Amino acid sequence: MSGADKAGNAGDKIKGKAKEAVGKAVGNERLEAEGKADQVEGDVRQAGEKAKDAAKDVFGD
Repeated sequence: MSGADKAGNAGDKIKGKAKEAVGKAVGNERLEAEGKADQVEGDVRQAGEKAKDAAKDVFGD
């Protein structure tokens, strides 16, 4: 997994946590849900990158 990919995935998760917190604070359920979705998207991308790395370790480039 490249450093840029890691940073992008972490950024999605951080952005999602912030959106979720703001949504909760102002009572905006849509913003809160978007934040949760951003976090899940970051997790899914991270899992995909880890799977690619594992495949490279097993099968080579």
